[in-house]
Amino acid sequence: MKNPRVKAILSAMIAGIVLTACTGARNDTNPDIATTENSPVTPATDSTAVRQNSQNRVEEFVLASALDMANESIAMGSSASMQVMRAEVRPGMPAPPTFWPEQGAENYAEFDDSGIKRVIENAISTFSIDVDTGSYSNVRRFLNQGSLPPVDAVRAEEMINYFAYDYPLVESSVPFSINTEISLSPWNTNRHLLHVGIRANEALESEELNSNLVFLVDVSGSMASPDKLELLKTSLRMLTQQLSEEDSVSLVVYAGASGVVLEPTAGNESRIISAALDRLQAGGSTNGEAGIELAYAMAEQAFIEGGINRVILATDGDFNVGMSSVEAMQELIEDKRESGISLTTLGFGTGNYNDHMMEQLADRGNGNYAYIDNLNEARKVLVDELHATLQTVAKDVKIQIEFNPATVAEYRLIGYENRELAREDFNNDQVDAGEIGAGHTVTAIYEIALVGSDGLSMDALRYTQETGNASVNTEELAFLKLRYKEPNAEQSILLEQPLMLADIQSDIAETSDNYRFSAAVAGLAQLLRDSNQAGNYDYDTVLGLAQSARGDDEFGYRSEFIQLVRNAQALSLN
Repeated sequence: MKNPRVKAILSAMIAGIVLTACTGARNDTNPDIATTENSPVTPATDSTAVRQNSQNRVEEFVLASALDMANESIAMGSSASMQVMRAEVRPGMPAPPTFWPEQGAENYAEFDDSGIKRVIENAISTFSIDVDTGSYSNVRRFLNQGSLPPVDAVRAEEMINYFAYDYPLVESSVPFSINTEISLSPWNTNRHLLHVGIRANEALESEELNSNLVFLVDVSGSMASPDKLELLKTSLRMLTQQLSEEDSVSLVVYAGASGVVLEPTAGNESRIISAALDRLQAGGSTNGEAGIELAYAMAEQAFIEGGINRVILATDGDFNVGMSSVEAMQELIEDKRESGISLTTLGFGTGNYNDHMMEQLADRGNGNYAYIDNLNEARKVLVDELHATLQTVAKDVKIQIEFNPATVAEYRLIGYENRELAREDFNNDQVDAGEIGAGHTVTAIYEIALVGSDGLSMDALRYTQETGNASVNTEELAFLKLRYKEPNAEQSILLEQPLMLADIQSDIAETSDNYRFSAAVAGLAQLLRDSNQAGNYDYDTVLGLAQSARGDDEFGYRSEFIQLVRNAQALSLN
């Protein structure tokens, strides 16, 4: 570099970034900082080496970010841009420029509802469980703001699983119970609904694991609004109030480049953590790739053997610099999950929100996805359901149901469109599937038509014998299989149980609150998606069903749902 002025600026900036971003003390004699670019990293052979290599990687990222910031600033000829791209922004500094997101640019993955299948042609349904809830809170945001949500923002399984259901627990070595219930469909009394409910055991206090959490916070310009960065900071403060001195918290930020604001800090140091969050301001472009790489390096540096090691990505998902496609980011996250570090995504904001990115990254990162639209939602996800959010009790949970052609003619799975698996994937332990956390409940609903009923939607085949197979047990509706792995295992465990024709309840009014309320939520999802499978179902029917199943409603979530149905009904008249 021949220009001494530019060289001086660059040198000063690198020094400043390293000093502010890396808040933990560094050994001045550490040669790794100066030689990291030219020195290969040797494979780690023990935990100390792993941490050292991770620390080296952190330093590489910080230095690389400083160079990126300097180059961008020099090219722009703006000292203000240098200020914006700092990993740490202190009170009293000039306010960064504001980049308001393009309105109406929210991103949702298009998908079609699962169709009806004839059992004689396709008797087996296989899918991965899903504990994400982001779709429900996002839909709530639209309805509360006076508009119907985009059709593709409505994922039925995430709306159903937003609510907890009091399925009974069974004392056994299995970490969860499996519950089934069958009765009439509220939108077509010639058909039935088959409910499959899973409830995970709560973690005992003695079984609670220490946590290594890395907050990866988007401080780009698109986050400069009260419902984004400010709500995000308050939400993370709520989470940290639940941690102890055995837990670890780190804070990484990213905009055009990334940086470390808080190195691993004891979870009970709430004042230090809160002060680090206070320093965050929004400004600049969004390079999610660099932030994710640095966050995982930090997580590796503070890795807790046998504990919870997780990156928590908090953003609007508007990645516009570096690796920004959903597919490329998915591949990056899939590579990282093999390290034993999972990923939770927390979505914030409106206007440019990327729901597709957030949902898919959490799926690939063996974590979960939630959308935070208000402080109550932050409390639900990060306080009330913290252990379920963070502590996995079973991973790669898959469900497979084989319907009996002697008793069931047709079926369709409501929701789970992007969780469907090939039949052969069920027995393949190399195929990734969903995780369930301590205390989580998961519900799946099938609509079925019995052989000989008036609920059939398709004609019988001319050249195929559809009934009368004497070898088939005519007392069974279906056979349920479930595979799961223990959190640290690589081989799955198989559970099996038949579903009996005699278990059908003829009167929907006699079903459990779990059955009726989840059916009401499924019904609302179908109405919002304008599904052609909802028949003559209407909002009044949804309201009646939900009101009958409100139950104790300790936190008011079901009452809130009833109000959302009323909002949707009013908006549908416009």
